Amino acid sequence: MDKMLVRDLMVPLEKYATVHADHLLVEAIYALEKAQAEFESHMYRHRAVLVYDDDGIVVGKLSQWDVIRCLEPKYDDMGDLRSASLSGLSPAFIRSMMEKHNLWQEDMDAICNRVARKKVKDVMSRPNEREKIAADGTIGEALHAFVIGRHQSLLVVEGKEIVGILRLTDVFKLLCEKIKTCRS
Repeated sequence: MDKMLVRDLMVPLEKYATVHADHLLVEAIYALEKAQAEFESHMYRHRAVLVYDDDGIVVGKLSQWDVIRCLEPKYDDMGDLRSASLSGLSPAFIRSMMEKHNLWQEDMDAICNRVARKKVKDVMSRPNEREKIAADGTIGEALHAFVIGRHQSLLVVEGKEIVGILRLTDVFKLLCEKIKTCRS
């Protein structure tokens, strides 16, 4: 594992679910389902869709979290919740946030009808530098990025170009296989 590079374990762009930024959210859901059905059965299924622009450049990622968050637009009024999730909020405080902001009160059919018309670019996450890793980086560097950032995946870059995605599930599978060979 010490010599294994990120590029050795990443899923290349051409094997990953992608969708154009101007497509509707429902089209991204279909793209994800198609990629899951076509992906090799011994691998873990995709949990996100990479989003590209008119020039074919990856400009974002649509994750399960992004879709769930867009179902309740009042989360947008609460700021960056990613950093809040790391600050040790108590269960009582989290419940009080739901009550204070009147979250999840809308009927699910109304939510689905509203969300089905959303464009991917309005829901996706735009990657920051902490969510990227060099293709020639080591798996150790990737593990560090996963732990510190609590990411489910990292976008793999060569220079400034995104060339693939490194998924935590694939790295975890590699670690488990290695641990099983180290019986004492």
